[in-house]
Amino acid sequence: QVQLVESGGGLVQAGGSLRLSCAASGRTISSAGMGWFRQAPGKEREFVSAINWNGANTYYAHSVKGRFTVARDNIKNTVYLQMSSLKPEDTAVYYCAATTAFHDGSYKADDYDYWGQGTQVTVSS
Repeated sequence: QVQLVESGGGLVQAGGSLRLSCAASGRTISSAGMGWFRQAPGKEREFVSAINWNGANTYYAHSVKGRFTVARDNIKNTVYLQMSSLKPEDTAVYYCAATTAFHDGSYKADDYDYWGQGTQVTVSS
């Protein structure tokens, strides 16, 4: 079992930055693909970013490409999402997820085995 805990969310003005962290415990995530998803009120959960098991490959939704950066530290068992140039439409609960079957990560939520509880990001205009 893997437990994932996100942190780093909060309230920020448009144009600002936040860094989310996702700390894993229970077992190592060093071989797992990791993903970030978000869900805004009244909307479906959507893919934000993914990173493969060793950090060599990263993937982004079109809406965040060039503004968000995903990274991981397998020694610390932690994944990060650096968010810059934030927009009000980035407001959502952000979730990290781990997939043991897809070492390269995936844009599909159903491919992930473990999920964190989420952290709220609110961007004011």
